[in-house]
Amino acid sequence: MAVTGTVSEKAGGALPGATVKVLKADSSFLTGAVSDPDGVFTLSLPAKGRFILLFSFLSYRDQYKTVDLNNAPLSLGKITMRESSKTLSEVEVQTTQQRGQQKGDTTQFNADAFKTHPDATAEDLIKKMPGVTSDGNGVKVNGESVQKILVDGKPFFGDDPNAAIKNLPAEIIDKVEVFDKMSDQASFTGFADGDQQKTINFVTKKNRNTGQFGKIYGGYGIDEMTNSRYNAGASINSFNNKRRVTLLLLSNNINQQNFSSSDITGAMGSSGSSGRGGGGPGGGGASSSLLTAPQNGNTTTQSAGLNYSDSWGKKINISGSYFFNYSDNKNLSSTNRRYFTADNQTYQSSTNSETTNSNHRINLRFEYNIDSANKLTIVPSLSSQNNRSTTSLVGDNIKSIADIIQNRSHTDTRSTNDNLGYDFNNNLLFQHKFAKKGRTISLNVTTLLSERQNNGTYNSMNSYYDINDTTTPGGADTTRLNQVFNLYSYNKRVSGSLSYTEPLNKSSQLQLNYTPSYNVGKSDKKTNDVNPNTGEFIDFNSALSNKYENTYSTQKGGLSYRYQKDKMNINLGADAQTSMLNGQQTYPIPFPVNRSFKNILPNAMLNYKFSKSRNLRVYYRSNTNIPSISQLQNVINISNPLQISAGNEYLKQTFENNVNIRFGGFNQATSRNSMLFINASFIDNYISNATYILRSDSVIQGYNIKAGSQLTKPVNLDNYYTARIFYVYGFPVKQIKSNLNVNAGVNYGHTPSIINNLLNMSNSYALSSGIFIGSNVSDKLDFSLAYNANYTIVKNSVQRQSDNSYFNHAASFKINWIFYKGFVLNTDVTQTLYNGLTQNYSQSYFLWNAYIGYKFFKNNALEAKLSVFDILNQNRSIGRNITGSYTEDYKTTVLRRYGMLTLTYTLRNFKGAQPPPEQKENQHNLFPNGPPPGMRQGRPDGGGSGGNYGGSNGGGGRD
Repeated sequence: MAVTGTVSEKAGGALPGATVKVLKADSSFLTGAVSDPDGVFTLSLPAKGRFILLFSFLSYRDQYKTVDLNNAPLSLGKITMRESSKTLSEVEVQTTQQRGQQKGDTTQFNADAFKTHPDATAEDLIKKMPGVTSDGNGVKVNGESVQKILVDGKPFFGDDPNAAIKNLPAEIIDKVEVFDKMSDQASFTGFADGDQQKTINFVTKKNRNTGQFGKIYGGYGIDEMTNSRYNAGASINSFNNKRRVTLLLLSNNINQQNFSSSDITGAMGSSGSSGRGGGGPGGGGASSSLLTAPQNGNTTTQSAGLNYSDSWGKKINISGSYFFNYSDNKNLSSTNRRYFTADNQTYQSSTNSETTNSNHRINLRFEYNIDSANKLTIVPSLSSQNNRSTTSLVGDNIKSIADIIQNRSHTDTRSTNDNLGYDFNNNLLFQHKFAKKGRTISLNVTTLLSERQNNGTYNSMNSYYDINDTTTPGGADTTRLNQVFNLYSYNKRVSGSLSYTEPLNKSSQLQLNYTPSYNVGKSDKKTNDVNPNTGEFIDFNSALSNKYENTYSTQKGGLSYRYQKDKMNINLGADAQTSMLNGQQTYPIPFPVNRSFKNILPNAMLNYKFSKSRNLRVYYRSNTNIPSISQLQNVINISNPLQISAGNEYLKQTFENNVNIRFGGFNQATSRNSMLFINASFIDNYISNATYILRSDSVIQGYNIKAGSQLTKPVNLDNYYTARIFYVYGFPVKQIKSNLNVNAGVNYGHTPSIINNLLNMSNSYALSSGIFIGSNVSDKLDFSLAYNANYTIVKNSVQRQSDNSYFNHAASFKINWIFYKGFVLNTDVTQTLYNGLTQNYSQSYFLWNAYIGYKFFKNNALEAKLSVFDILNQNRSIGRNITGSYTEDYKTTVLRRYGMLTLTYTLRNFKGAQPPPEQKENQHNLFPNGPPPGMRQGRPDGGGSGGNYGGSNGGGGRD
């Protein structure tokens, strides 16, 4: 039988970590519990009987309460504790600090239960928590990517997770909340709309939210080629309760950045690598603060960011950020692609590129609580980008039989691109609550304006060789192209969403919604060839030019039903949607596009709470997507003469069905996290690719294409589906005072494509598993051990000889040890293995980084360290991509060994904050006269291990 209550002090504040012991009538000990960070406790007792409850808390008088149970749950309300002036004798009790709790769909972790070193960032902290991982691919919780970071419920640098986790120091964080954030409108109505983001909210400590803190650092070194390497930056925060200001600065040439890759779209030009090189020492502080995953190649970066949030009076909340970054990347990459064709058709290329990119990004959120019934929210964002690149590509399409080349197409291409563009988005939401509870109306209006200007040059020498060709000397036919082009495009969209909710009774509610949308797009490209007589680019090439405009409008309305009672929450609904797609192509060939679509879009959601630690969530949603302008344009793209692409004006919109199932949660009593995910997607009219390998010279859309080239066009195909099962389990291990996370998953993909007019079904099976051990020993010794393995199998319906499999794993170890009077040793080593890739791609290598530092000055605020990156000089970047038409292996250059000397100053100026008292590890003084009868050493309920709880410094700290 459940007995609940709240332990508080006389002034009304909660007492987290208070012990509650249950004694039988003869005073023998029966069971016990500990209050959570909100002072709440829960006991499980026999259904009937009389029991004595003893409430204890350090420096407070014991409280006794007798309860009689009679087959019904009992709520004791608030138990008030009074301070005691009596000097307490000491008894050492080793217990486990409460690591977190499950609050509905939100998992909340207590930061103080996870020990980190003094220079740790928010990233170092969350990686120790059950189910949380962070690597070059971003932050994930239970296998789901985190898309938004909040600090005390307010946005931090817009929607850029990296800016927060890399810059917030762990020491200011009190709690970490993980949840699925619905859109503002869905949160208001209670009806899920499918627009949700995995979100982490960092709740700061009350004695750490007023003052200045951060890091300032600078370093200089050389690499093995005696090139200069430098790294400098700062993360400075000024918090004054609700007013928060953060300044970020960064300047380096060691492949480090403090912004997400969305800011450098199209800039790096890699082949999809996860960026394996470039980590390690050289950043600010022991944990490389301010740094995100490195890029391939060698990159110089300059960036600055400013974040601001505040409350203006009682009605206005505002937050905003500005970010600027500049990067200069030099990269050399190679690709080996094998097609799923009857003959041995391969593509090989080597690319040398240099790209400079500058980006400005502004985000703002303005909330105006007009009164208790009305609220206005405005969320604008603006980003601009200037991207310039110079690329040299040498590539070959090869057909061979028994290792004898039958024909080869070769290109040697030089191109330049100068891209300038901006994106503006604005979201306006008005919400109104009527006097009747549950009756609401909300209006959401979204606008978008996107504009691009791209100028470039193109020069290529192309040749075709055929072993059976006797008409040309040597069997080779050579052509040359020399062109300039100018491309202008824009996209404008306005959409609205009107929602009205009406309560039917205390448990159910209806929603009526209407969502219109109107989108206008344009693309205008002009290409000129060089005139052989004048040498000027004055000959208009209509085959490689295009002008296309389209409009896409939708009208959508629907009805939803919501039922919520006790542990059950159900949403059922459906929308009727009509869509119109109208387009007009002026050249190269005039062509009109007029299409209409009608769809019924059902949706459903089930949320059932089995207990505090187990929750089932099932979500189904259907939606449609239209082809992009580039997919609809019937125009040839020859940026790579061997890999030619064109649009398809006959494309239809896709119809998608998505199912997500999630079961599990966090067990507060055992500090164990368990979560199972099952996701599946089914798409009708999936936009796939049709690839044609030309056997002879052809004229397509007015352009001459040489034999041996490959033409790719988008096409609609059915029977595309994917499925994923992923399980993660995390728990503390008391024997080694560490936290252990294990995971395993299976991914399946069924992708249709067309190769030389044959329908191919590519089936990929990916098995993955991983383990992560994060220490929870002390703030002077911090280590982690990780292992991740993936095995992928690819099977095709057309050419079984193209079936293949490959394996890769990564094993890593990292330690940060403050070992003697301010001396710090930090080292990390990662062993990466790829097996089953194309010859010269499969390889194993070690990446070993290390530094030794010394902390000095007042409060060890200054640190000098000597670091070496890639000690063994083995850094690599390799990988594999799989599509419905081919498998592709790639490798790129990365930063290699260098050494650096760095000075880091840590700023800590918290007003009114006192340093935590020195205490023995894993010990607290809980009971003035020794433990009561039957109370054994350790946690009263016998669960858990490791850190501390109870007392004013336990249980996540006292508010």
